[in-house]
Amino acid sequence: MYVDSHCHLDFPELTLDLEEILDGCRSRQVGKIVIPGVIEKNWARVVALCQAHPGTLFPALGLHPCFAGQHLLDDLTVLRRRLTQHPVVALGEIGLDFWLPDADRSRQSELLASQLELAGEFDLPVLLHVRKAHDQVLSLLRRARLRQAGIVHAFSGSDQQASQYLALGFKLGVGGALTYARAARLRRQVVELPLDSWVLETDAPDMPLSGRQGRVNRPDYLPDIAAVMAALRAESVDVVAEQILRNTQSILPLLDRKGG
Repeated sequence: MYVDSHCHLDFPELTLDLEEILDGCRSRQVGKIVIPGVIEKNWARVVALCQAHPGTLFPALGLHPCFAGQHLLDDLTVLRRRLTQHPVVALGEIGLDFWLPDADRSRQSELLASQLELAGEFDLPVLLHVRKAHDQVLSLLRRARLRQAGIVHAFSGSDQQASQYLALGFKLGVGGALTYARAARLRRQVVELPLDSWVLETDAPDMPLSGRQGRVNRPDYLPDIAAVMAALRAESVDVVAEQILRNTQSILPLLDRKGG
């Protein structure tokens, strides 16, 4: 069975029929999907969606750095309350995005530090969004000393940064980017790092696979990413899928429980 560790089925822009998507997932053995909520106004929708599909959809809640300007001062209080009221598999997406030309680095860093405190308080793993800020995130993680680690979503860092995340207990998320021949560094890292370093994700409806550019990405494409990983590593798809499943369950243990 495959687990999509990161998929945005709550996107308002996603006009495809949800039941049809889930049928496609079942037919391709994608049995569990993590749905991150990235702004406060979407959290209720994410929770409700997951509650409507217990055992298949699992929520994560967080304040995404790309929307730092939209987050209100009270959102952290609301997040704490929701974490108390609703079981989630992770806190996220959270992180830093310094690739944005108008990035408020101070605000993003404050939000991340506060949410890492919440993750420690609730003993939750984190789903990290990081662009052009891996060293800064690693510094904050070392200070936070989380008991649970998490996943570095859509990992794009250097070999040294990968090693530092792994030393802190994190897994590296890889998705559609792996299917492009131009992703030379990522492909080399997937081959050279141990298989227990990785988890698979689609980030659907974003991060389309090679050959599907301009089309809505879907969680039932996850086995196609696994097939590329297996081919690059010269290993069987079954071996890759089994280990990736173990990796995901080790970092997101609540996936073993029923319910959203």
